[in-house]
Amino acid sequence: MAYAFELNAATLRYRDVDVLANISLSLNKGEHVALLGKSGAGKSTLLNHLYQEQRKDCALIPQNMALVDALSVFHNVYMGRLNAYKTGYNLLNLVWPQKKVVEKVRQILQPLGLVEKLFSATGELSGGQKQRVAIARAIFQGNKILLGDEPISALDNVVARKVMQLLHAQHETVILAMHDVEMALCFADRIIGIKNGDIVIDRPATQLSASDLQFLYES
Repeated sequence: MAYAFELNAATLRYRDVDVLANISLSLNKGEHVALLGKSGAGKSTLLNHLYQEQRKDCALIPQNMALVDALSVFHNVYMGRLNAYKTGYNLLNLVWPQKKVVEKVRQILQPLGLVEKLFSATGELSGGQKQRVAIARAIFQGNKILLGDEPISALDNVVARKVMQLLHAQHETVILAMHDVEMALCFADRIIGIKNGDIVIDRPATQLSASDLQFLYES
């Protein structure tokens, strides 16, 4: 099977501090992977490393969402594909959004429950709505690989499940850092657990239960 990513005895750093040391990891194309572990375990560092390795092939949902509050929902979603269009066309859509692109964005917003917010200022939205805008931007990019850092943390359980279904349907390879163990077991094919800078578990989700993963969150 072809690899989407491969790390061999890699040491990953954050602000000049070793976070994950001497790790070896292969992630296959087509896999849906959940990265589990406490805050600060190294999940974000690993995701950011993977993104830097293959930026052109990946859509990223960062934990801080990286939205521009002063711009509309449409414009924030559109920014996901700025590099796909010429500068003149981007400027045109900034001032006068084109019907064809507006419709594409509208179709993505529909299952996320945000159509009525299409031209609302993003800064006026709730935290959960902003998170869905960041998700829409990632989907709009149209990349086969999705990397997400806590992409459903601000969503209630019903909405989170709908979003997870959408993300897994829209992307060939999905790698998400999560805290919700039950959701990870429901949607991921493979669970990778990180603790104290080490990968301490790497198994198919079907072979695990929530109780098997509890130790990841213990001191």
